[in-house]
Amino acid sequence: MCGGFTCSRNALTALNIIYIVVAFVLISVAVYGRASSKVTDLPIVGGIIACGVILFVVSIVGLVGALKHHQVMLFFYMLILFMLFIVQFAVACACLAVNTDQQKQLAETGWKSVPDSVRSDVQATFTCCGFYNSSSPNAVPDSPGNLGHPACNVKENKCCVHDKCDNCQPCFGKVEANINKAFKTCGTIGLVFSFTELVAIFVAWRYRNQSRGRLLETASTPIFSPYRMHHRTDYVM
Repeated sequence: MCGGFTCSRNALTALNIIYIVVAFVLISVAVYGRASSKVTDLPIVGGIIACGVILFVVSIVGLVGALKHHQVMLFFYMLILFMLFIVQFAVACACLAVNTDQQKQLAETGWKSVPDSVRSDVQATFTCCGFYNSSSPNAVPDSPGNLGHPACNVKENKCCVHDKCDNCQPCFGKVEANINKAFKTCGTIGLVFSFTELVAIFVAWRYRNQSRGRLLETASTPIFSPYRMHHRTDYVM
């Protein structure tokens, strides 16, 4: 019957295989989000990457522990998975809670911290000019209250035609969409799968306290059969 030793082992094995896949999904989405934003390092998304790596390692431990019914491995699996649940839940909520103003501050900080070579790459990738102001195709140096940018009228930037960049849009609008998508996607995936970790903890706890001998016991076995009398812990001869 389901809920027995074999069912718990199979369920725990399946959950850990799913977690391995989820770990790769978390890492891939977070890395894509950081790469697509170009100008800024997203620290919260970095937390999602860390959670994905830890989840992968813990899933391997849980998978081996489930196949071997290893008591010590299953104990540490439950302990680490519970701590991972807390961290992943907090980081996912933080990703979903980031508002437009905070995303703007992150983008500004990233633009200020990167060299002109990266800024030029961003302008060519997103076919934009400048961070907020695209009126000048020539290089604009950084100044107090103003974010400068390298020259926009280069061959790689397709929005500029014959040294004129009238069709170019500011880069912030395009980068902002990628940053917002990275936060929302990472936050949603992390939040949804964090709750499944509680299910894995319960299944691991149940499986850890089960014995292989219970596979021989069925619902049709008489109450006072030799098997039941032999395996009762409270039976006194």
